[in-house]
Amino acid sequence: MAKKTIDQTDVANKTVLMRVDFNVPLDENQQITDDRRIRMALPSIQSVLDRGGRVILMSHLGRPTGEPSDVKEFSMAPTAKRLGELLDKDVQFATDTVGPDATAKAAALSDGDVLVLENLRFNPGEKKGDAEFAGKLAAMADVYCNDAFGTCHRKDASMVAVPKAMAGKPRVVGHLVSKEIQYLSDAISNPQRPFVAILGGAKVSDKINVIKNLLGICDAVLIGGAMAYTFSLAKGGKVGGSLVEEDKVDLAKELIEAGGDKLHLPSDTHCGDNFKDIPGCNKQIVTAGEIPDGWEGFDIGPETAKTYAEVIKSAKTIVWNGPMGVFEKPPMDEGTKAVAQAVADSDSISIIGGGDSAAAVDQLGFADQVSHVSTGGGASLAMLEGQAFAAVDLLDEA
Repeated sequence: MAKKTIDQTDVANKTVLMRVDFNVPLDENQQITDDRRIRMALPSIQSVLDRGGRVILMSHLGRPTGEPSDVKEFSMAPTAKRLGELLDKDVQFATDTVGPDATAKAAALSDGDVLVLENLRFNPGEKKGDAEFAGKLAAMADVYCNDAFGTCHRKDASMVAVPKAMAGKPRVVGHLVSKEIQYLSDAISNPQRPFVAILGGAKVSDKINVIKNLLGICDAVLIGGAMAYTFSLAKGGKVGGSLVEEDKVDLAKELIEAGGDKLHLPSDTHCGDNFKDIPGCNKQIVTAGEIPDGWEGFDIGPETAKTYAEVIKSAKTIVWNGPMGVFEKPPMDEGTKAVAQAVADSDSISIIGGGDSAAAVDQLGFADQVSHVSTGGGASLAMLEGQAFAAVDLLDEA
């Protein structure tokens, strides 16, 4: 699955059309509250600029609905401004994607210039994967670069139709996508063993295909988070008022049967009697499957955390997607914290699968002690399911 990278591509005197993930959070004043996604794209952008190329950046931001207010609320203008500050140079901004402003500015670029296009999703052709829209984007450049792993599982025009339209021209990956492919695909296709997967989060339904796929690959799959209570219900346990998916109980039974000794479920649960009042609510630790009425499970218990840590300790490859409990609210962060500490301490290749698990590892201070933190929660899940990505398959082989 190795793909040719932007660093391996001649970009001198050429225009690179780079799909980035600048889907950053903005406050009510359109100020960026977290510029991490912009900063993470800098190596790929700088690689082109340092070697005499010019860059056109395209991204989506939020979920515009076509209302007039979208133009202000979801504009890419703040990202262009912030990028200019980070690069310490002027960054141009086009007020459209394939209209007269973008077309004129793209044609006038000189080597070393950077242009950010307006929000791709302002054009309905983006979500539709429209070939005509893609063709207009493709016509602006000599090289296509995909550095937006977070949308690699999607078939939007900028991800699939644009590289199709640029057949015959270099179509490569940026630093971010290259690293994601290296870690995630290698973990699945050729893991060092023991290979342990840690899966948490709210819903079994979100991770059905991931669990099925990983049970066929992993040596152990550790289950935590609210979805553990659906498994508990499937075993005939009492779950009190815990978050469960009653329509997925039969499926949970099938997974328990298929998983056998590989599938590890919590042995105890940290409960509370009022979610809105954590940490002030009443709390107790009970045996898994014995949560009393009026109580909810909010975290794996200490016995489970200890058991999971022992399994993690022996691992050589770890994939983690989803927290073990309500990690934002102490003391219901203890299970996630214990697992994070065990992963950080382990002698393993450790891959954190984006989303809430990435936020948890970052919040708990372990981000620099793991091998890789994915930039795309949904995309990393899709890769762990074993899905093929058309957006990546289209790109040039290394």
